Amino acid sequence: MNVVIKVNDEIKEKMIEYYKDKRRNKVIPYVVFQAQDEDTVITMYESGKVMFQGTSADVDASMWAVSLEQSKDAKQNPKDNIYYLCSSVGSDEVGTGDYFGPIVVTASFVKKEDIEFLEKLGVTDSKKLTDEKILKIAPEIAKKIPYRSLILSNKEYNEKYDKNVNMNKIKAIMHNKVLFQLINELKPNYDYIIVDEFAKEARYYEYLKGISNIQRNITFMTKAEDKNLAVAASSIISRYIFIKEFDKICDDLSLPLVKGASKDVDKIGEELVEKYGKEKLNEVAKVNFKNTERILHTMIY
Repeated sequence: MNVVIKVNDEIKEKMIEYYKDKRRNKVIPYVVFQAQDEDTVITMYESGKVMFQGTSADVDASMWAVSLEQSKDAKQNPKDNIYYLCSSVGSDEVGTGDYFGPIVVTASFVKKEDIEFLEKLGVTDSKKLTDEKILKIAPEIAKKIPYRSLILSNKEYNEKYDKNVNMNKIKAIMHNKVLFQLINELKPNYDYIIVDEFAKEARYYEYLKGISNIQRNITFMTKAEDKNLAVAASSIISRYIFIKEFDKICDDLSLPLVKGASKDVDKIGEELVEKYGKEKLNEVAKVNFKNTERILHTMIY
């Protein structure tokens, strides 16, 4: 099946970011990139046309078509967005792009009456806030906003990750768990359940096959932290927990670990291996990241 859609510059940039780790090492004239996501091949042309090829092409294309419509709405005042001025449950994760540090997923319930409180605190996407700001406001959020969080250590991550269990499946399972737990324990009166989109809806539920307790009726959207305060609050609480857990690991190792997955991370990784041996990476790092290969490549045994 082949499906072609035309995207604007905003969605074009989002797609470039979304598929950056799934690109094929192939140069094609007039093509921005070609990527493969599960059974779908995605080809973006310089003209802005995007071709989806594969058995799930229609599902993948429809997701970006929805995002295109949402991007038009996003240019309006966020408060004009129906997902902003509402009571909602939202979830978000941090740590998936960090070589060191755990993955943390949080689901929060924000009532419409809580919106003014969160606005006064300056709640927004955690990636737009400094760690100092997050350390200051997250405890205030946690006192007032009901939430549930789940932490996955890198040791557990390495045990779970294989060719059949990738990062997105791990995230889907974690999101589902905190959402199901919060909603079934608190039974909140909400208008929407919102998840910051990291996988197409159909694929998200495919990742949950075999799980008995599945939370459904979810609205998936890109940049949800900017459009919904429950997702934004969850991103801040998740980041707060991540920072605290990250600092504990640094203290335990007596090393100033670096967040992210840059070359600076490689340097501190080399120090860690020299001090504790390469086996220690299995406990504190996501060993499937390319950093591991770079770190061990420079080591002499």
